[in-house]
Amino acid sequence: MSGGMTAPEPEPGPESGSGSGSVASRSDNGTVDETSSGESVAGGRTATGVRRSGGGRSSESTTDPTRLLRRSARRKERVPTAGGSTLHLLVLSSTAEDTTVVDLATRTVMRVRVPWPEGHEPDISTFDVVEVTLAEDPERDDLAQPEATTVADLPRHVGTLRGRRLRKLLRRLVATPDGPLLGFPGPSAPYWEFRGFRPSVALIEPTRRPQLIRRQADGTTWVRFGWDRDDVWLPVEDRNAARALDAARRERLSGKSLATALGFEPQYLLVTVSPPRDGHCYKVCAAVLPRG
Repeated sequence: MSGGMTAPEPEPGPESGSGSGSVASRSDNGTVDETSSGESVAGGRTATGVRRSGGGRSSESTTDPTRLLRRSARRKERVPTAGGSTLHLLVLSSTAEDTTVVDLATRTVMRVRVPWPEGHEPDISTFDVVEVTLAEDPERDDLAQPEATTVADLPRHVGTLRGRRLRKLLRRLVATPDGPLLGFPGPSAPYWEFRGFRPSVALIEPTRRPQLIRRQADGTTWVRFGWDRDDVWLPVEDRNAARALDAARRERLSGKSLATALGFEPQYLLVTVSPPRDGHCYKVCAAVLPRG
């Protein structure tokens, strides 16, 4: 076993089948707009307003996420690091402590610290496109999370990316199963061993289909999957994945049962390095993601 804590449960029998896909439709607030090429885009002619924790909204935005993506394909840039810089980001996962995104201008995976109000969960979802402004001090000095930066305010929702362009973008971000996951063996490493040279985020395509497992001892959710020749177990921080187990009233889900519970066939896992806990940083599964 590699990359996760040892678990006592035996591997369940395989389940076959594929998950169901979602069909894009157009809503009154412009959340999704089906284009003639078959890709679903939000934030075009009828854009959503600014999302705020607590349900507030401000002025509307007319930014088209696909235009941001097409523009990035025509020029090479570096991610702005100066305080006050504006970024347009594709959300891969979001919690109160950490939001993992892709900068659309450079197609670079980043982690942003968002000042969510205390007691409020993030109100942005996977594959949303948001606009953020970097804080005057972006705090780009975490050696365990070299991609991390701090933003000045809550993100402004400008659309949602779906379809062919999203699938193509995700495909380009997939890490190759070459060496230990995230550059170090085992489930964790002491914080003092990090030097800022290893990535703290990886979008991976498992070499063996993932299983979701609820550990009876502490009620935590884990994912088991194959990475190259390794059998990997990681704790899951994806709230939707945990809810899938609750909704199915099962302790384990894999194959068709997992796809049905999630509402999609899992294609990718987003793996990140956690903040230090008792002096160690742990590998965690931040999100279970569809093909796009």
